[in-house]
Amino acid sequence: MAKEIRVLVVDDHAVVRQGVRALLETEGGITIVGEARDGQEALAQIRALKPDVVLLDLVMPNMDGNEVIRRAVSEGLKTRILVLTSFATDDKVFPAIKAGALGYLLKDSGPRDLLEAIQQVYRGETSLSPAIARKLVLELSRPAEQPLTTDPLTGREVEVLRLLARGMSNQAIAEELVVSEATVRTHVSNILSKLHLASRTQAALYALKEGIASLDDAPDL
Repeated sequence: MAKEIRVLVVDDHAVVRQGVRALLETEGGITIVGEARDGQEALAQIRALKPDVVLLDLVMPNMDGNEVIRRAVSEGLKTRILVLTSFATDDKVFPAIKAGALGYLLKDSGPRDLLEAIQQVYRGETSLSPAIARKLVLELSRPAEQPLTTDPLTGREVEVLRLLARGMSNQAIAEELVVSEATVRTHVSNILSKLHLASRTQAALYALKEGIASLDDAPDL
């Protein structure tokens, strides 16, 4: 039997938490392990419950969502974070992605979009609303503060980057290329280093910007 995805719901509005819980509890394969009303409570719950996925609002009392992401990542917590918010402004989107959120979904998304995003983030895949993906592509199209390394990507690294941009996890890429997962991790690390990028999400968006992949070919974004 497939492992159930353990989800923590974080939002300062009770009606949102209740609505998300009601939706997810009707879906097989997902278990709500807890709720949190603010950032401090969220971080405590992540540490204690070790959920697979956190649905995280960004604007909350005591500690905002971006600070929760930064602290969770800095502490090495393995929970994968899916931002679920009403805000699509640059000052909210970019810090969340840079801090380490694996997904970014707007609250006006449909129920099926939310369920698919949870499953994608749980698998270690990128999940972004199309509008957010396009916004980030535009951001990455601006001149970089730090030039790319003179060491170009190898042919294999380009292959890995193309698959990564399709939202595939390291395991899925390894199966596609018939190599070990450790080899894929090495390629991803080299790609991030060469391109001066901080995350898989940024690498995926770089691939879109450079035409290595396209939004049409990247249904997981």
